[in-house]
Amino acid sequence: MKDLHSFAWYAARISPHLPKKVFKPVRARLWGGLAYLLLTVAGFVTIGAFNLNPLIYLAIAFVLGASFAAMGFLGHEILHGTVVRTAWLRDLLGAIAFWPLTTGPKLWRKWHNLTHHVHTQHEENDPDAWPTFEKLAKSKFLRWVYKLPHSFRALASFVSLSVQFTLHSSRMLHLYMKEFNPKKRPAVWLEAILPWASWIGLLFWFGPVKWFFAFLLPLLIANFIVMMYISTNHRLNPITEINDPLANSLTVTVPKWVDVLHFNFSYHTEHHLFPGMSSKYYPLVKEQIKRMWPERYHEMPLTQALKALWKTPRLYYNGEELVDPHKGNVFASLGHGLNPQDISLKRKEMLSLEKRKLFEEEKQKVKRENKEGV
Repeated sequence: MKDLHSFAWYAARISPHLPKKVFKPVRARLWGGLAYLLLTVAGFVTIGAFNLNPLIYLAIAFVLGASFAAMGFLGHEILHGTVVRTAWLRDLLGAIAFWPLTTGPKLWRKWHNLTHHVHTQHEENDPDAWPTFEKLAKSKFLRWVYKLPHSFRALASFVSLSVQFTLHSSRMLHLYMKEFNPKKRPAVWLEAILPWASWIGLLFWFGPVKWFFAFLLPLLIANFIVMMYISTNHRLNPITEINDPLANSLTVTVPKWVDVLHFNFSYHTEHHLFPGMSSKYYPLVKEQIKRMWPERYHEMPLTQALKALWKTPRLYYNGEELVDPHKGNVFASLGHGLNPQDISLKRKEMLSLEKRKLFEEEKQKVKRENKEGV
């Protein structure tokens, strides 16, 4: 896929074929949020007020975790302005929806709306893009990680899905805090601190055992559910200089009832084309994409995308390939030869020597820079 186009290019060609109602906010989405909020409150009350069998607590924890994740999906939609347009109400509702995931609305809009969406899969500017081979030598941690066997790295990566959203959100807070207007920073800090203060307060109220089932375990479950989607959004796609959603994004398919529960969060390519449109209407966008550019569109079942993530490394080489630097195993990315149904090596031996030479050169360069700095 050589001829890349911006999301605006695609949107301009799809928009005339869509009904005008799709560009209006859909307040009815809040009823789903209210249902999840009531489930959450009911779960807290049940755990806090009754001494029950731990297996019942465990079942409630899974319901709470699923509710936390779904509220996050709705919060994502709210903060894109597709549910309500009034700024203060949008931020208030977004803060409530993201409260279990402990992410403030101002940070989310800065990190996600204004940076990730504008610079999707850009090597330097997308805060959610995975590293390139050239960056490997500059990180001792990454060099250590890629000395481990791929199977171990894959297992650790999947286990870490249960904490990745929370950890990445904390990292984004520190990364972007300095970019906020000094007058707005106290509000950003407040949005970050208040959720954690409430959950720590719940710990003292419930005690450690009930708190584990009421918040900590649900948070891990919510992280895992959310990251199952997010990890497949772009990580199988290439790095792109032009923000082309049909090249750098992936839509996954799930059963219809799951789409209902998760506010159509699976329609990710569609979301990057029309981030200001309610996800309720993304099936209409999908129809138009598949009619106009069927050969460009990437979609696959969520389970298949997760299997592909398991089998491939998470390090970019030449923007269009995924590489395991110490074994020289090179895999294609979507649109450049990756077949999710039959994942196999693209190249190995000859490129391995080339990559190792580059890796050693980068590592020596970093060592020289460190010595000069001392």
